[in-house]
Amino acid sequence: MHHEAPTKVFLGLTFNLSNVLMIVVSSIIVFLIAFFLTRNLQMKPTGRQNLMEWIMDFVRNIIKNNMDWKDGGRFHVLGITLLMYIFISNMLGLPFAITVHHELWWKSPTADPGVTLTLAIMVVGLTHYYGVKMRGTKGYFKEFVQPVGFLLPLKIVEEFSNTLTLGLRLYGNIYAGEVLLNLLVNGLAKANYIGTVAAFPLTMVWQGFSIFIGSIQAFIFTLLTMVYMAHKVSQDH
Repeated sequence: MHHEAPTKVFLGLTFNLSNVLMIVVSSIIVFLIAFFLTRNLQMKPTGRQNLMEWIMDFVRNIIKNNMDWKDGGRFHVLGITLLMYIFISNMLGLPFAITVHHELWWKSPTADPGVTLTLAIMVVGLTHYYGVKMRGTKGYFKEFVQPVGFLLPLKIVEEFSNTLTLGLRLYGNIYAGEVLLNLLVNGLAKANYIGTVAAFPLTMVWQGFSIFIGSIQAFIFTLLTMVYMAHKVSQDH
């Protein structure tokens, strides 16, 4: 993927236009899916409503496995949003990539470390916010100096490493998948008839594997978000 990102400088800040475009596209798709699945809600779910009910139950179980529902219920919508948004973002770059004048415009937004690290910082920031909100400032920060004060630097390093690994894990898996798919597609384009026939099944297999990896990464990101949240808001952690 030897393509430059389209950029624009505004007020001294450099914006990656591809990221801006794909973030907007992902947000619109997630909104439309949620809107479509929740139209004409019924007490007895049928058809498309069943899919939304399954997503809600799936996230509810993630939360219940990590914290009491009395505390965790307020994060239900957050979990659903993260799961759907990251899954859609992971999928966008799999079918194809669009380049214009050697600038890559269409790709998975999660194939950029700036996007995934921003998501990770947002999530970790929310865990601290709700930790203070639900446990009080004194009760929350007391945990950072217990059982002994000299562990404070280690806990700060832990928070930093959690943020870094949460973002880079998602980026690394999605970016690596897109790179390999790009290599396979370019190989198909340049290969002769025999090479194309031989490489096509491999491309399809890797496409399916990438869908699986993208789904797993959306689940892992949501799961770790709830794990981190549980450690911040629950009194027994």
